[in-house]
Amino acid sequence: QVQLVESGGGLVQAGGSLRLSCTASGRTFSSYAMGWFRQAPGKEREFVAAISSRGARTYYADSVKGRFTISRDNAKNTVYLQMNSLKPEDTAVYYCAASKSYSYSLRDYDYWGQGTQVTVSS
Repeated sequence: QVQLVESGGGLVQAGGSLRLSCTASGRTFSSYAMGWFRQAPGKEREFVAAISSRGARTYYADSVKGRFTISRDNAKNTVYLQMNSLKPEDTAVYYCAASKSYSYSLRDYDYWGQGTQVTVSS
């Protein structure tokens, strides 16, 4: 079992930055690939970014490439999402998730956090 807790969401103006954190319980964090997903009101949950278990590989949705950076610190059981140049369309609830597979598909993720709200004002 892996429990995930996100933090760092909030309200920011367009062009601003936020850093989300997701801390995991348990001793097996370093064996999981981690992903960030988001869900805007009335829309389906979508992939944002993923990072492999050791952090060697990362993958991003086209909509955030060049603006968002995913990273992890296995010693702290934490994965981060640095979000720069934020746009109003980035407004959503952001979720972190854990998977035994390095993947961009929601179906491959077994454990999910409760989400943190990010609101970008224009």
